[in-house]
Amino acid sequence: MRVIVVRHAEAESGEPDELRALTAEGREAARALGERLAAEKLDAVVSSPLLRARETAAAIAKAAELEPEVDARLAPGASADDIRGAVERRGETVVVVGHQPDCGDAVLALTGRAVEFPPAGTAEVEL
Repeated sequence: MRVIVVRHAEAESGEPDELRALTAEGREAARALGERLAAEKLDAVVSSPLLRARETAAAIAKAAELEPEVDARLAPGASADDIRGAVERRGETVVVVGHQPDCGDAVLALTGRAVEFPPAGTAEVEL
């Protein structure tokens, strides 16, 4: 299974944290990322329940003609095992949208590779 780990796009600052929306630049980055990833023949797009991640996932899913799914295991604090559980039985190529430092920590745990995760950053993992 191929998992494309995505950090949510740039979000506005503010409180409450779980309701922070994407900035205009973040929405554009998510749209462009969706267009790029649509060529990957995605089977599913799974997201953290926080608004900024859901908005990023929605843009990716729209480009791939999929419905985004929310999985609470991808909320801040998600581990490599949480990602494994969230993608299980969802297809051969799955996008997960989460947060930092979780994305970087999970990719390191799953692959042994340290990866930078700027907003809308990605890394591919084979499970």
